[in-house]
Amino acid sequence: MIKHCLFPAAGYGTRFLPATKSMPKEMMPVVNKPLIEYGVDEAIQAGMNSMAIVTGRGKNSLMDHFDKNYELEHQINGTNKETLLDDIRELIDGANFTYIRQREMKGLGHAILTGKELVGDNPFAVVLADDLCVNEDQGVLAQMVGLYKQFRCTIVAVEEVPADETHKYGVIAGEHLSDDLIRVTDMVEKPEPGTAPSNLAIIGRYILTPDIFEHIENTTPGKGGEIQITDAILKQADEGCVIAYKFKGKRFDCGSVDGYIEATNYCYQNLYLQDSQVELKKAPTEKQDG
Repeated sequence: MIKHCLFPAAGYGTRFLPATKSMPKEMMPVVNKPLIEYGVDEAIQAGMNSMAIVTGRGKNSLMDHFDKNYELEHQINGTNKETLLDDIRELIDGANFTYIRQREMKGLGHAILTGKELVGDNPFAVVLADDLCVNEDQGVLAQMVGLYKQFRCTIVAVEEVPADETHKYGVIAGEHLSDDLIRVTDMVEKPEPGTAPSNLAIIGRYILTPDIFEHIENTTPGKGGEIQITDAILKQADEGCVIAYKFKGKRFDCGSVDGYIEATNYCYQNLYLQDSQVELKKAPTEKQDG
């Protein structure tokens, strides 16, 4: 039903300078995979096969990562290191990748509007790669796709955050339909301390209906002089329905140093080591002479 996933990836990643001076923050590795690869994998698991990436200057390594590297593959062909490329080869074969450049940094709303030509007049997902989400049973996007089949409207993923951190996020308020579903009636981008309508913060997973583009085009710059996606989504909520979903799983803010380290430790312990044990069990054993 939803085949397109948009990745806004034009930002500078200044919180990780000097590392991001010449490397996109989306390419920062969590153990042995870059952040954006985790997001693409989540999108494919949710049934999406069209990855639309909004890039900027100095982001060519994003395109290179989701393409063949003939020199590297020639060098490791036939060696035990060749299997290390299995996962990325599977992603490349399982999806199409298109790119467009955002010439000016004017906020997340503007980045999403820049991707309009790539997703067309279709509902689509948005993944912010520096929010790494994991769930053993079902990825966050797959959960949201299931909800979209039911509600057929824009859906945003939210989680509870401490009251003294609400100023870092877009924050929603609304009518609770169930323990984990809220019909949005208010949405504020980075509210001043003590003024947030709730402690439910939007994280980097969205499913947007195509009318969002018209709302973005009619949105004036807001907080920080940027075109905020929260302003456009609130217009959708006023005119129809927007659902906020308290997702199942863990989310790591890899845009911060603390969150990035926490994500690396978690993925090493819970994903990398488990996969390594599986590979060891699959490896053939040599027969010994009796």
